Amino acid sequence: MSGAHVSMGVLRPAAPASSPAFSSVSRTPWSLLDLYRRLDRDPLGTFADLARHGGDLVEFHAGPVRVLLLSGPSHIADVLVAQQRQFVKPRGPLVAARVLGAGLLTTEGAIWRRSRRLIQPAFHRQVVAGMDGAIVAAALHHIRAWHPGEMRDVADDMSALSFAIAAENLFGADVEAVHPDLLKNLARAMRHAHRRAKAIVRWPGWLPTPDNRSFMLAVRQLDAAVTDIIAQRAPGGAPRHDVLAALMAAVDADGWPLTPQELRDHTATLLLAGHETTATTLSWLWHLLGTHPEVRARLEQELDQVLDGARPTAADVDPRRLPYLNAVIAEVLRLYPPVWVMARRAIAPVALGAHTYPAGTWTIMSPWVVHRDERLYPEAGAFRPERWLDLSHGRQPPLAYFPFGAGPRMCIGKPFALTEIALVTAVIAQRFRCEPAAPGPVAVEPLITLRPQHGIRVTISAR
Repeated sequence: MSGAHVSMGVLRPAAPASSPAFSSVSRTPWSLLDLYRRLDRDPLGTFADLARHGGDLVEFHAGPVRVLLLSGPSHIADVLVAQQRQFVKPRGPLVAARVLGAGLLTTEGAIWRRSRRLIQPAFHRQVVAGMDGAIVAAALHHIRAWHPGEMRDVADDMSALSFAIAAENLFGADVEAVHPDLLKNLARAMRHAHRRAKAIVRWPGWLPTPDNRSFMLAVRQLDAAVTDIIAQRAPGGAPRHDVLAALMAAVDADGWPLTPQELRDHTATLLLAGHETTATTLSWLWHLLGTHPEVRARLEQELDQVLDGARPTAADVDPRRLPYLNAVIAEVLRLYPPVWVMARRAIAPVALGAHTYPAGTWTIMSPWVVHRDERLYPEAGAFRPERWLDLSHGRQPPLAYFPFGAGPRMCIGKPFALTEIALVTAVIAQRFRCEPAAPGPVAVEPLITLRPQHGIRVTISAR
């Protein structure tokens, strides 16, 4: 096995012998209406086509707004890292604010910086490592219902499991026991938010359409669940050491704690974001392992040799101890980045390459597009985890790989997500295999996250 390069606990892939120059600029050949139709029908394919035929910086206008699709890693690094103070996240649809409130995903400026400073310690690697026993126990409990020979939707399984793990480890609560329909209704709310975000004509939110009623039901359930989670922490109760305890104890530089509304908004944000991206990654992981038995065999061999049947711990899933497991996860995140598109709006003139763009310019960056660029990843469409172990050609350019974003707004839950994915994968792969229940590809549904459109049907077999 080739040696694995380890940096900050993350495996990095090999780069081509010569790095490509990312400097071209072009304009879309389509009218705005044609572009909108294409994006509505196939956003992943449209962005990929724009980048493939237009280059690393494609410019178009949405009415008076100048929009740049950035596919060159150096341009993306400029926006997310080098010039990040010149950009803000565009204001999302009001439905997102209704669900998440003023959480980390929906705020900017001083409010966001204060929140980030207060929450960051709760996601320190040592804190996350201490959750490993509970994560493994939850995975073992969940797969007790699996039986060899049965057919299951592994996407539903991973969603339920990751939701339970997020609720228990972040907040010490069994949310599904009290609100059994919450997860199903939140999935409907995500589709509602996605439809409204891309709609030209939007019905008022107060209009009692079936879609609006379904959305408001999900919001009420989420509010009730978050209220219950926080109410369980009665004064004088037993001390806890989870994320909610850290949030309730946190104070800012002036000695002020989070307000009840801030506590609600951060709890809702972490509950949703803490399970959705992990669930989609695990779903695609079992699909890819099922369709690539040679990769699965190599992973099983590594797990058997290193763990020898024992329960995995956070120390076990370190890339230095289980490099191929981490390479598999990195490759899944490359091919199916859960957050498939990111956007920023310039608040001051910015220079990208040889060009300067005015304030108000929008930039769009798609990990889906960049991660599948043949110039960066030979055989980019192939599932080849070993690419993350082979160092014979050097390193990738910065921001050729950014499934968790980059810069100050990199996903705060990255350590938790990577630890959870690795532990759950190790637990299940030690005991079961997920074989495709039907031949053919699995349709991708690019909502807020990159979901399998009709689930992933598999047949369970015991190892």
